[in-house]
Amino acid sequence: MARANAAKQTEIRLAAAKEEAAKELAARQAAEREAAERASAREAAAREAAALAAREAAAKEAAQKAAERLAQRPGNVFRDCPLCPEMVWLPRGEFEMGDDSQADGPPHRVQINYPLAVGRYEVTFAEWDACVAANGCRRRPDDAGWGRGRQPVINVSWVDSQQYVAWLSSRTGRRYRLLSEAEWEYAARGGAQTRYWWGDEPGRNHENCYNCGSRWDGRRTAPVGSFAPNAFGLYDVLGNVSEWVEDCYHASYRDAPNDGSAWTQNCSQDAPRGARDERVMRGGAWQYPAQLTRSTFRTRFSNGYYDFRIGLRVARAE
Repeated sequence: MARANAAKQTEIRLAAAKEEAAKELAARQAAEREAAERASAREAAAREAAALAAREAAAKEAAQKAAERLAQRPGNVFRDCPLCPEMVWLPRGEFEMGDDSQADGPPHRVQINYPLAVGRYEVTFAEWDACVAANGCRRRPDDAGWGRGRQPVINVSWVDSQQYVAWLSSRTGRRYRLLSEAEWEYAARGGAQTRYWWGDEPGRNHENCYNCGSRWDGRRTAPVGSFAPNAFGLYDVLGNVSEWVEDCYHASYRDAPNDGSAWTQNCSQDAPRGARDERVMRGGAWQYPAQLTRSTFRTRFSNGYYDFRIGLRVARAE
């Protein structure tokens, strides 16, 4: 009997131990399932948060692009910093560049199919002097006694101009540069195919050039914005000061790019007086007769040359 009772007690203890072990196993399994569920929930939450962040980033990027497209509407005027030039967004388009003359031809079609902003005015002394004050431009050009401020900067070379656009780019985080020759003519024409943006005849008081009907004719530069703008909202594109462009000089437009880009390869090697790296200037100047301020007129000087007829206008591309 005693042995039977002992066996019974042993059996009971073993059953209890098994039951306890089963409970512990079940508890562990339940805890593991709960932990797995929590981990799965965290992963799902993380995925949802990442998806939400991606949607928000995409929406923000789309809104930013939409705002940029809105800001880039043709005719919109902006300034990237208080001392930066005022800029105007140009419409995209196509035009015939050049004319039938040997020096300014042959005519060819060019497309400007990208966002392009151009200086509303020629760069002024006030804007250039800000670059000098910030140590971005090494030279403080002489103003010929005509004043600074809103006067167009003069006595600047192509090399000087590169320092200025580099400073603008560094200051604003945007890509400033000189216009290409094609961009310049497209901007100067303002959608017209006539000799001047206002017509085929010079007329009177449309620009500052020699014997063109203004009070500055043949004597000095005029303050920027002294004449009516063209259809793109640009002032003084003809006359006042000759404007450097990015391109080196080519004797003709044969094989010229047709996409608006600057032509800086295979430059002409017929530079006079031993000049090197000749760059193109456009627009004529206050001392030039009207026929040398037409939209197609081009001239060239060594990239280090400057005088009191020469200034610049800037572009900003995306």
